[in-house]
Amino acid sequence: MAKQPILHCSFCGRSRDEVKILIAGQDGHICENCVEHAEEIIAQELGQPADSKPGSTTAGKLTVRKPIEIKKFLDEYVIGQDDAKKILAVAVYNHYKRLNQKVDNDVEIEKSNIIMVGETGTGKTLLAKSIARMLNVPFAIVDATVFTEAGYVGEDVGSEVLVPPQGGRKHPEQKLVKINTQNILFICGGAFDGIDKIIARRVNTNAIGFNVNKELQDYQHNHLLQFINSVDLKNFGLIPELLGRLPVVTYLNPLDAHVLRNILTEPKNSLIKQFVKLFEIEGIHLTFEPAVYDFMVNKALEYKLGARGLRSICESILTDAMFELPSQKVKNFEVTLEYADRKFNLSKLSMLKVA
Repeated sequence: MAKQPILHCSFCGRSRDEVKILIAGQDGHICENCVEHAEEIIAQELGQPADSKPGSTTAGKLTVRKPIEIKKFLDEYVIGQDDAKKILAVAVYNHYKRLNQKVDNDVEIEKSNIIMVGETGTGKTLLAKSIARMLNVPFAIVDATVFTEAGYVGEDVGSEVLVPPQGGRKHPEQKLVKINTQNILFICGGAFDGIDKIIARRVNTNAIGFNVNKELQDYQHNHLLQFINSVDLKNFGLIPELLGRLPVVTYLNPLDAHVLRNILTEPKNSLIKQFVKLFEIEGIHLTFEPAVYDFMVNKALEYKLGARGLRSICESILTDAMFELPSQKVKNFEVTLEYADRKFNLSKLSMLKVA
């Protein structure tokens, strides 16, 4: 039997599983969210208030959870990083209040775009994804490294930007699409490798040294990012024109063994729960020796892979099992420390060199 194609909304791109209703047309489909947005746009163009809809709008106003509720939602998916969660929760809540602001009001509230600074694998992307999931809005990731002087794809025209329809770099005679970014909240993030030394010079704290107590040195290094500000990012190399459009700066702490251990098992969508579910679909009950969790955490720290590296480590350990067990009549499978160590050492991941 031919595999049926996965249906998507022709406007926002969400799949059938990501929406409640998908209405079919002659040449495409539209989801309930895009219908509501279209209704709001039509109401704005006609100067009419949008109808009140439970759970979406109230008297033409967008509804969003309170900052404390937003943080609680993020706590279900992201371990730690409380400071970043609070700043994101407040920024999102204020952004929606700004969207609900009356047009004829004397005071116009400007949006507060955010830039997050943290090492690879500390949760920058996951935080942004979780916010998008909660708000049920499209989520797009753009690699800022392509925006070099020679290949910059947009021209700033007030609150509008001209971009290629398919993204990427511009080329001669290419048609550009005008997008109004006035009501788009931008959340930027980066590792900014080496910025700790810039912060250290400013706050008179040594980032490295031969005569520094190792425990004190580690503490200072792991907490330097809490002192970051726009001046440090400017000294790192970000242009003032960009920094001026990113007024909110927050940080994500490096992950220690305790936090990585919790990330592995505690979140609602934790890595271990995902693999247990994968095996459960095959009718196999997957379990782990507690020591295996510590083994994976230690490898992530050893190779400086962060939380993102935990998945690579899990995959390297379980690939053979996922390849062989579906063809065998196995109901239970336990991952022991000896099995995990042997499979990891046989994988290409074990050949990584720490920088």
